[in-house]
Amino acid sequence: MKVAINKNALESVINNANPYLEKRDLSAITSHIFIAAKDGILNIKATDHEIGLAYKLSNVKIIDEGNATANGKKLLDIIRSLKDEEVTLETLNNYLYIKQKNSKYKLPMYKFEDFPNFPTVENKNKFEVDAVMLGRSLKKIFSSIDNNNPKFELNGAFIDIKQNYINIVGTDTKRLSVFRLETPTQSEFSLIIPKKAIGEIQKLFFDKIEIYYDDTTLIAQSLNFEFFTKLINGKFPDYNRVIPQEIKKRLRLSRDKMIEGIKTVSIMSESTKIIFAPQTVSFESIVEDNSEAKTSIDFATGLESEIYVGVKNRYLLDFLQNIEEEHFEFGFNDSNLAFTVSSNELKTVIMPINL
Repeated sequence: MKVAINKNALESVINNANPYLEKRDLSAITSHIFIAAKDGILNIKATDHEIGLAYKLSNVKIIDEGNATANGKKLLDIIRSLKDEEVTLETLNNYLYIKQKNSKYKLPMYKFEDFPNFPTVENKNKFEVDAVMLGRSLKKIFSSIDNNNPKFELNGAFIDIKQNYINIVGTDTKRLSVFRLETPTQSEFSLIIPKKAIGEIQKLFFDKIEIYYDDTTLIAQSLNFEFFTKLINGKFPDYNRVIPQEIKKRLRLSRDKMIEGIKTVSIMSESTKIIFAPQTVSFESIVEDNSEAKTSIDFATGLESEIYVGVKNRYLLDFLQNIEEEHFEFGFNDSNLAFTVSSNELKTVIMPINL
C-alpha cells in the first residue's frame, strides 16, 4: 500500500478514531487503526469491539492499493508532529512508513486479516429520527448517566420510543433526567445506549445520518463515516415512578442568578443549603468543619413562608448549564423528598441532602 494525503485531513480522522481503540492491551489488534486503500477510497477504522468508527476518504492519491495497521496513539503522535503538507503512508515488510520530505517514521503492523469486521445494517430496523436532534437530546441528560454502576443498564441512556415522542432518560440513582423529544415515530420500542458511545455520538451526529438497530447493536451511517455501538442488555427501571406526580409548590426562578449563588458558595463545599424566602434566595455551604460561605440574591419567589433544600452543587449546575431559557421551574414538596427542576422538554428529579 502507498498513499499520499493532506496532513490535516489525516490528523482529523486519526484523532477522531483514537477514543475507539483498545487502551489496556497493546498486543490486541484493536489497539491498532486499520487502513485500507482500494478503488480510490482510503478506509480508516478503529474499534474496541464495543464501539467502532470507520471513515471513507476520497481526497487522497492512491499509488498502490493495499492494507495496513498501526498503533493508533503512536500514529496520531507522529501525524501531529508533521507540518501542514502532504504525508505519504507506505507499507513494506510488515511495517507502516510515514514520510514527509526528509522525515520518516516506521511502525510495526499486525495482521490486518485479524482486524474485526464491523456489523452490517442487513436485517436491522431503521430508526426514523432526526440524528441532529437525537444527539442534542442525549447531551441534555448525559451528566445524569452513571459511570460504573454494577447494574449495567444504568451506565447508559434509556431511549424510550412512544407514539409521536421519545423520552431520553439517564440516572445515577441520586438524580434522574428526562428529555422529551417530540417527533413522529413508526413504532414503540426501547434501547439502552452506553455512556461511552453517547460521548462519541455527540461529536458525529451533525449531518444527514441514517440509524439502524436490532436487539444488540446500533449503527449510524453517513456518506463519510459509519459508527456502531453495542447496546446494553438489561431492564431499565420504571423512571415514571421516580417523577413526583404531585407538586405542592412551584417556583419560577432565574437560571443565571441561581448559577451565581451556587458557584459563590461552591468554593467552600460540594453541597449547598438553599433557602427560599418571599423576597430572597439564600445559599449556605454545607461543610463539617467551621468554615462557611453564604450569599443571597434578591428575588421575589411568591412564597408566603420559607422553604429550604440541601443539594449537591453539581446536580443543579448540570441542569442549569444545559438549558437555554432564562427561567426554569423548581418543584418542591418537602425538604426530605425529591424535588424537580424543569425547563421546556428537560426535567430532572434530584434527591436532596438530609439536613
